[in-house]
Amino acid sequence: MEVIPAIDIRGGKCVRFYQGDYGKETVFSDDPVAVGIDWASQGVPRLHIVDLDGAKDGILTNLELAGRIAAAIDIPAQLGGGIRTLESARRVIAAGVARVVVG
Repeated sequence: MEVIPAIDIRGGKCVRFYQGDYGKETVFSDDPVAVGIDWASQGVPRLHIVDLDGAKDGILTNLELAGRIAAAIDIPAQLGGGIRTLESARRVIAAGVARVVVG
């Protein structure tokens, strides 16, 4: 079994929604890069990053931040949310994210 932790990003912060409701969010951290580093230090095999703004709006919104997280950790990162075209997927890979998740 492989456990893959996720960092859900909205407005540049780590958040969780209550039952998927964008109006009912809890902010867990203002520093997603630090959260990524913390997860990586715990020995997880990879990190899943979700661009919630991108998922809602249909365009990559937090790509620069996802790239900074990927650069700061020594495990592969994957990104989902707002990736709707091949060009978007290419931009994710170019930002240093190892895998692209398309929903």
